[in-house]
Amino acid sequence: MLEQQKVEVVVYKATLKSLVYLGAVGTLAACLGGGNGSVAVNPSEVLPATAFELQVLHIADMDSGGNLVENSQNISAILSKFRAEKPDNTVFLSSGDNYIPGSFFNASADPSLAEELGVPSAGRGDIEILNQLGLDASAFGNHDFDQGTAKVRNLIAPETASGQTWRGAQFPYLSANIDFSGDANLASLADPANDGQEASSLAGKIAKFVVITVDGKEIGVVSAATPTLPTITTLNGATVSPALDGNGSFSIDDLAAEIQPSVNQLLNRGIDKIILLGHMQQISVEEQLASRLTGVDLIIAGGSNTRLFDSNDLIRAGDTSQGEYPKQFTSASGEPVLLVNVDADYKYLGRIVLPFDEDGEVIVGKLDPAVNGAYSTDATGLAALGLDAADRQAEVSAIAQDILAVNQALEGVILGSTSVYLEGDRAFVRKQESNLGNLTADANLAAGQDSDMLTAVSLKNGGGIRGSIGAIIVPAGGTGSAQKLPPQPDESVGKQEGDISRGDIERALSFNNALSLLDITAQQLKDLLEHGVSNYDLAQAQGAGQFPQVGGLRFSFDPTAAAGSRVRTIVVNDPDGLGPLTGPQTVFSGGQFRVPVNQVYRMATLSFLADGGDGYPFPTTNVNRVELDTTGDAGFAVEGREQQALADFLEATTSRAMPFAQADSGADFSIDERIVILANGRSDPLPQ
Repeated sequence: MLEQQKVEVVVYKATLKSLVYLGAVGTLAACLGGGNGSVAVNPSEVLPATAFELQVLHIADMDSGGNLVENSQNISAILSKFRAEKPDNTVFLSSGDNYIPGSFFNASADPSLAEELGVPSAGRGDIEILNQLGLDASAFGNHDFDQGTAKVRNLIAPETASGQTWRGAQFPYLSANIDFSGDANLASLADPANDGQEASSLAGKIAKFVVITVDGKEIGVVSAATPTLPTITTLNGATVSPALDGNGSFSIDDLAAEIQPSVNQLLNRGIDKIILLGHMQQISVEEQLASRLTGVDLIIAGGSNTRLFDSNDLIRAGDTSQGEYPKQFTSASGEPVLLVNVDADYKYLGRIVLPFDEDGEVIVGKLDPAVNGAYSTDATGLAALGLDAADRQAEVSAIAQDILAVNQALEGVILGSTSVYLEGDRAFVRKQESNLGNLTADANLAAGQDSDMLTAVSLKNGGGIRGSIGAIIVPAGGTGSAQKLPPQPDESVGKQEGDISRGDIERALSFNNALSLLDITAQQLKDLLEHGVSNYDLAQAQGAGQFPQVGGLRFSFDPTAAAGSRVRTIVVNDPDGLGPLTGPQTVFSGGQFRVPVNQVYRMATLSFLADGGDGYPFPTTNVNRVELDTTGDAGFAVEGREQQALADFLEATTSRAMPFAQADSGADFSIDERIVILANGRSDPLPQ
């Protein structure tokens, strides 16, 4: 517990800030006109004077397989422009997931990047781009740990080999709720003495919170990660608080209690301008934290890829707004709290200029939507700012272009064909059936049947799909709706329209999960599906990564029912895997099993899920588990996994003359037949 004196200081400051804020609002209200809506006095005259202005530039989630080569170069030009406008009052922050295993990540291991990286290694190009962009500090996201804490150290700590030096991250990573003391790889980088130090002095180090001094003012930056980390990534000896309960859930109040002490330490030092970097996977968590914390002025969300825009932001083709930039909340002590987020893959640079009064309070009435918002990093976004490719930072371009050269070889390896856009956007694969979800689930099923002909069903998590296969094109002149098209041709590598390349597969399935076969009972099958839809919420723009994509079976569920009792019907198409003449078989309907609860089905799934990833309740005993080793020569970085399974399936079932042709249903889930969502009056079409 904090000493009583420190608690009193925090309470005093919070109360003072609240009184100032409420007083300003009251004065403003008193000056507004009567019932006709007129304004008697110019509102700017009753707002407090601006004592300090802070420009916050922010990014998150460079992890979804987008055009990182183009976007990273373009964002460098926009960053330079905005920094030049406010050279002494700018901080640049990331909410985590700065990289993800995949083709962009893997390319940094190529010797051709030695000039830029010193010692090439997968992922170091991602970090060096952030170095060159001048990142001040970053949160830890879940994907930062995907290859374990040894890889985190490999990326952020310096290394010298053969006379060459990798300089590591030139910025600190932050998390107030991850304890690294038990992890052999990162404990030495997370010395408690780092907490509260200047960020510029902590290159390649880890802290709970740091200070960034701009124009003589100290800005506090705190961070926290989702407590679900143990179920969605690889923490090795590190631990996260609060711990999950038996249902895989956590208390928002307990999470706030993990963050508040770090905020209090900053407040007790007289630092009253505080930013929280959150990486909570679902923006609703950061929204709930806003009203539970005291002393935080700005929350930068992460992990949800939520697209927030104001009315004058340029929105990329195919994107839609998912909320207002910034969102506004009131803290536990009555202070205004702002929340911002931008979409992934350097697609947008977030910018918010915060006017503070003399008491460290954000003057909400002075926020300028003409300045604040999400800035698109495509060519249209550059042009709107008077920029073009010539304004890119040369150092960023050098890294991105070298990665591009390595990856161009991937586009010439053609492994299949499609006549339709393969939908892998998280807004779809985490909420409903997707044609890419069906395709990769069927590929995993086929891989299982190649190893064991009795394999009947497959299940994977939607979160394992990291991107779409295809292109989003705006008609000439920028008019009309954006079109989702199959992959577009690339004459330089002989790629024709509709060709699916090795690069397409690596980007879409960038985790390249290992595959397992195991036995499950009818009861366990229902339990797995119930878990997959347990936190489904129609009102949320995006669902959780555990949402299932399935092969060899169909099921329906009611999203309004209580978690654990949502699944209505389960049908296995071919229960013994020996051919359609033996199926389909209704496993569950009308609230009861139609087969013995201990009837066994052979399932292909991701090894990650079989090991309990995403909280899936796979059995741990008597499962007859076998690890698959698919074969092929597609040239993937790691053979025998999910990427190879999809390549083999595409080569066996498609060609340029007979491409994959199952169009995605888009947002209209009412026509989906494999995963049937019983909402909006839809009746269950599955056999009972």
